[in-house]
Amino acid sequence: MANIHWEGVNEFVAVAESSSFTQAATRLETSVANVSRRVGQLEERLGVKLLLRSTRKVSLTEAGQIYVQHCRSILEGLHQAELAVTQMQQTPLGKLRITAPVTYGEQKIAPLLNDFLIRYPKIDLELVLTNQKLDLIEQGVDIAVRLGQLEDSSSMARRLSDRHLHVCATPEYFEQHGMPHTLSDLSSHNCLIGTHDHWRFKENHQGRSIKVNGRIRCSSGVVLLDAALKGIGLVQLPDYYVDEHLRAGRLIEVLAHFRDDREGVWALYPHNRHLSPKVRLLVDHLAQHLSAAA
Repeated sequence: MANIHWEGVNEFVAVAESSSFTQAATRLETSVANVSRRVGQLEERLGVKLLLRSTRKVSLTEAGQIYVQHCRSILEGLHQAELAVTQMQQTPLGKLRITAPVTYGEQKIAPLLNDFLIRYPKIDLELVLTNQKLDLIEQGVDIAVRLGQLEDSSSMARRLSDRHLHVCATPEYFEQHGMPHTLSDLSSHNCLIGTHDHWRFKENHQGRSIKVNGRIRCSSGVVLLDAALKGIGLVQLPDYYVDEHLRAGRLIEVLAHFRDDREGVWALYPHNRHLSPKVRLLVDHLAQHLSAAA
């Protein structure tokens, strides 16, 4: 496609619609000389006269009549395009792609996203639940919810909430095996192991990593929770897995005074000087409701 030069088009249309260089200059908030110069350059570039000038009025040539009809359509299209982009910056609309860890996404993020969709009916949403850390740019992700320590320094981050890790088991398990009171007591318990065989604690204001052993190893917190609820062993899981069961008495927490510091729940989004309203609104929505529930 050849390069298109827009210089003089606005001035020409303004003159054609007002039949006056003076009125066109007033409309465009410029000088008559500037309007005349721009229109003259446009005619020279096109190699055709668009306007018939006289001391009393300005009228269109045949070529000018054809040209102004096309220019009006183009300028209206440009106006609509600019209006659409401006409105998009003011009114949340369009598609959002969010990723979150599977269980946290199911339990905490998805319900909030559904509330967001009800509030903003012009938003379309794709939620990708995965425990893999997707590349935001390559995967076209608008917001990534991450738990714990952040590794991606190329993205903007906002802390949405916090989470705690809890060590717990059923009352029946403790009746049979006793309760651990110190970190060293864990060595005599069947610990249900997740991705890592070290559990994190804090003792005397220092972080501690304790190696644990057990009969089950699984990367799914849901599976480990089920095993704990069936009295198979001790488990260390975040609050969103166990809070309900702790309140109901199905699980009992131990070693609470050795809990490690709270871990962050984060929203990551690509660096962008012009953050769209829909991303900003969704991050605010998640932060408001997750922090209130923490």
